[in-house]
Amino acid sequence: MGSLLKKSAIGLGVVIAVAHIGALGHLIGKNDRESEFVTIPLPAVNEYSSYRITATRDGYSIEYIGNDPRVMTDEARNSQGGGFLGFGGNRESSRTTQYTQDGARNQGGEDSGGKLSAQEIACIEAAGGGRSSGAIVGGSIAAAAAPTLISIPYVGWLAAGWATLFAVDKGGEIGASAQQMIEGC
Repeated sequence: MGSLLKKSAIGLGVVIAVAHIGALGHLIGKNDRESEFVTIPLPAVNEYSSYRITATRDGYSIEYIGNDPRVMTDEARNSQGGGFLGFGGNRESSRTTQYTQDGARNQGGEDSGGKLSAQEIACIEAAGGGRSSGAIVGGSIAAAAAPTLISIPYVGWLAAGWATLFAVDKGGEIGASAQQMIEGC
């Protein structure tokens, strides 16, 4: 029985050895053959481009879009106090702007290279002038009310200062928005 077990073990070892040698020979021979894979040249890709590759046994095709999306959308929402001096509810506004990759904001012109247009400069100047005029008016209104506020015991000086700062700030905001409205910004 011992010799039968010994012969079986040797036979099994020979079968496994031949199988391994055969598998190695198959793998080595496969590397010598031409590879089934091809190298596909990929197009230049950035955040505005896309491509799709379709590959079959007969070949491949590449669909490349160089400026995708062609028109992009920017949405902004703004909520600010409405009414007299910011009291009386909120005023909400939204703005949707479409633009292209080069930065031209759908005004029919080319990209200005970061320079402001004449209308943008006029709007900024109008907002600055309106803000300073509105702040002067707001401060004047608060100065007229200051003697009444100062007469409040213990905290009158604090109330007068707070009212002046608040009126100057709100007057500046109202003046800037009014002047921009007048200028058509």
